[in-house]
Amino acid sequence: QVQLVESGGGLVRPGGSLRLSCAASGGIFSHFRMGWYRQAPGKQRGLVAAVSRTGNINYSEAVKGRFTISRDDNKTTVYLQMNSLKAEDTAVYYCNALEIFNLDNYWGQGTQVTVSS
Repeated sequence: QVQLVESGGGLVRPGGSLRLSCAASGGIFSHFRMGWYRQAPGKQRGLVAAVSRTGNINYSEAVKGRFTISRDDNKTTVYLQMNSLKAEDTAVYYCNALEIFNLDNYWGQGTQVTVSS
């Protein structure tokens, strides 16, 4: 069973930075497309960024140029570096692992990011 554990959320002022981490255990990390999603109150969960097993990356338009996703297969961890944070980035951020061969889908428990002065 794959487990995903997020860390790094918190309260930050507008314009600040945070780095989220998601440590994966179980499964074969190199078989997963890894992603970060977020859900704000009253809104649907949506993709923030994703990185494939071959390193292809895509970002939502809302975070392009401010956020950077990366993965370290040796540490079985995916990161989300968030810079120039805005109030509208406030949400619960979820780590996602999609197994590319059987399409099993896994979620972390979520970590709260609050951007406020």
